[in-house]
Amino acid sequence: MNAVVIPFSNGVAEAALAAPDVPFLDRDHSILAFNERVLDWAHRADVPLLERLRYLCIVSSNLDEFFEVRANPHLTALQNGDHKGEYTIQSFEALAAAAHKLVDAQYALYNDELMPAFAREGIEVVSHGDRNAAQKQWVHEYFEREVRPLLIPVGLDPAHPFPQVANKSLNFIVRLGGKDAFGRENEIAIVKVPRVLPRLIRMPSKVASKKALFVSLSSVIRAHLEHLFPGREVGQFSQFRVTRHSDLAVDEDDVRDLRTALRLGLQHRHYGQAVRLEVAAGCSDYLASFLLQQFRLPEQALYRVHGPVNLVRLVQLIDLVDPPRLLFPPYKPSFPAQLAPGRSFFDQMKRRDILIHQPFESFEGGVLGFLREAVQDPKVLAIKQTIYRTGAESELMDLLREAVRRGKEVSAVVELKARFDEEANINWAESLEAIGAQVVYGVVGLKTHAKMLLVTRREGKQLTRYAHLSTGNYNPRTAKLYTDLSLLTADPTMTADIENVFFHLASHSRLPRLHHLWLAPFHLHRKLIDRIDALGEAAAQKREARIVVKMNALTDRPLMQALVRAGQRGVKIDLLVRGACMLPARLPGVTDNIKVRSVIGRFLEHSRVFYFRLDGEEQLYLSSADWMNRNMLRRVELAWPVTDARLRQRIVDECLVAYLEDDRDAWDLMPDGHYKRVKGAGEPKGHGAQAALMARYAAPDGQGQE
Repeated sequence: MNAVVIPFSNGVAEAALAAPDVPFLDRDHSILAFNERVLDWAHRADVPLLERLRYLCIVSSNLDEFFEVRANPHLTALQNGDHKGEYTIQSFEALAAAAHKLVDAQYALYNDELMPAFAREGIEVVSHGDRNAAQKQWVHEYFEREVRPLLIPVGLDPAHPFPQVANKSLNFIVRLGGKDAFGRENEIAIVKVPRVLPRLIRMPSKVASKKALFVSLSSVIRAHLEHLFPGREVGQFSQFRVTRHSDLAVDEDDVRDLRTALRLGLQHRHYGQAVRLEVAAGCSDYLASFLLQQFRLPEQALYRVHGPVNLVRLVQLIDLVDPPRLLFPPYKPSFPAQLAPGRSFFDQMKRRDILIHQPFESFEGGVLGFLREAVQDPKVLAIKQTIYRTGAESELMDLLREAVRRGKEVSAVVELKARFDEEANINWAESLEAIGAQVVYGVVGLKTHAKMLLVTRREGKQLTRYAHLSTGNYNPRTAKLYTDLSLLTADPTMTADIENVFFHLASHSRLPRLHHLWLAPFHLHRKLIDRIDALGEAAAQKREARIVVKMNALTDRPLMQALVRAGQRGVKIDLLVRGACMLPARLPGVTDNIKVRSVIGRFLEHSRVFYFRLDGEEQLYLSSADWMNRNMLRRVELAWPVTDARLRQRIVDECLVAYLEDDRDAWDLMPDGHYKRVKGAGEPKGHGAQAALMARYAAPDGQGQE
C-alpha cells in the first residue's frame, strides 16, 4: 500500500497515512442498481397506476442516458480486445448482462402487470391484431391523413446506401420480395418514423365506446407497410432504435470560440458511435444481423424487447388520460416558513439567514420572489448569476432580461457544457448578450456547476450585497420535482466571498482568500479530506466523532479512502447516497463503521449536506457538489457553512435524521454491493422522510400556498 501525506486542519499535525486497500464497487453496475431501485416504485401496489408507468419510463430515460454516456469505453475495449485496465472485454460482457436483465425486468412489468392493470381501468393501447373493423378503418384514415404524407421509405441499393439514423429515433426495417420498378431485387428498405408525430393517438369515442383506447404510431405504420411498397411483397420487418454515444467532445485547448464549437458539436451528437440496438422481440435473425453489421455492433449490444422499443415515449399516456385517482394527489409547496409574504426580502434577509427546503417550500415564492423584487427595485444596481440548467422556457431568464431593460448591470456565468442542456444554454447566452447583459462562460476546462445569485443594492451611501446559494439548479420545473436546499443571506463575509468568486470566474484573476466558502477545484477536495482525517485522528484518541453526508453519488477514491481511514479509527459514518456508490458498506475489517443508505421517493433526492461532529461541536456544510472526481477537480463547485444553530438543527432533522429513520422508501447497501430494502420499506404504513416533510409543510387551511 502506498502512503499518502494528508495536511490536517484544526491544529492537527500532518501525518503519513496509508491509503486503505479497499475493494471498491463498480460505478456502472452501481448506476444500474440505482435504476433497479427506481423500477421498484413501478412495482409498488401503493403507488397510483399512472405514476407506476412514470417510474417505468424514468428508468427507460435513465438507461438511454446511461448508454449515451457510459457504454462507449466498454464497447471500445471489446472491439480492441482489451483484457487489462478499467474497461475490458469482461467489463463489457458483465455490463451488458446486467443491462439485459434490467431491460427484461422492465418489459415483464410492462406486459404482466401494468398493461393488464390499465385494461381493468378501461385504458388500453390496442394492437393491430386486436382492433375491430371500425377501429381498423379509423386507423387507416388517420394513416392516410396524418402519417403517409410524412413518410419516405428508402430502398437500399448502391445509389441509396444505409441512411443516417439519428440517436434514439424510431425506424422500421423491412425485407421485401419481388423486384422494384427498375427490375432490381434490392430487398431491404428503411422507414423513418417522423418525430413530429405523437407516439400515442387516442381513438375517438365512436370507435372506443366508453373506454380510453389508444394506438401507437408504430402500430399504425406497421399495419400499413404494404401500402408503402406497392407491387412488392412485405416479408420480415421490425421496429428498431439505435442509441449513440452522445457525450460532446470539444478540445477546449484548441478552441477560440467555445460557443461556436459546441454548436457544431451539437449537430453531430445525434450521429455518434452506435452503442446499443433495440429491436422488436420478433425481429428475424437475418434483419437483426443486418442491422448489427450496419452499426458495427456485437451481438451483446442487441436488445430484443417484448413491447414498444421506445418505451420512454409511453410517458405521453399520463397526459392523455385524467383520472385523478391514478395519479399522486397534487402537491403544492407552501410559502417558505421563514418568509413573511408581502414584506421586502431585503428587510428580512438583513435580520437573519433564510433557508428554503424545496420542493416542500416554494421555489416560486422564495427564490423567484427574491429575484423579482431585485429586478423591480430601483435601488438594485447589479445582479450576477450562474446558469447551469434553467430549461428552454424560464421565468428566471425572462427576469434577467427585464433587469437589463431596466438599466441594471446583469452578469451571467452560463455553463455551455451542461450535458443535454447545451443548446438551451447557448440560446439563453445569445439572448442575454443581444440586449446588453455581460455573459461569460466560466473557466475553460471546468464546468461551472456552482449555484449562486448575487444582488448589489444601494442603501444610503453604502452598497449592500444579498445572495442566494443553492444545492440545485435555477429551474422552476425541476424545483417542483427535486429536493434541494436554498439559502438567502446578507452576511457581509459570505457575500464578499461570493463576489470574489464571480470576479474570479469573469476575469480569471487570482482567487483571493475565501473566509466561508470552499471552492472546487481549489479548496473543496482538500478541505473535505482534512476534515474527515481530523475526525479520524480525534476518534483514535477516544473522542466521539461522527460524519453524516447526503449526496447523489460517491465515486471519488481519495474521499472514499479518507472515509475508510476515519471509520477504521472509530468515526461513526452514515452516508445517504441516492445513486452510484462505489464504497462498500459494513465490509468486515474494512468499513465496519460505515453505513450507506439510498432513499428513492416521489421526489428526486438532490440536496447535498455534509455534517461533521466532534464531541458536542457541530459543523454543517451545504454544497452543489457530489463526491465525485469530476466535481472536485474538473468543476467549479461551492460548499458553504450553515452558521445559524437553528437552521443547522432544522437541516439535521429534515435532511439527515428523517432519512436515517426512513423505513418506507430506504435501501441499505450490503458489503457485496447489492441493496436490500430496509425492513418495512415498500409498505405504505412505514415512516417515509418525504411523506413526513410533505405533511409538515402542508398548510391545513391552504394559506401560504402558491
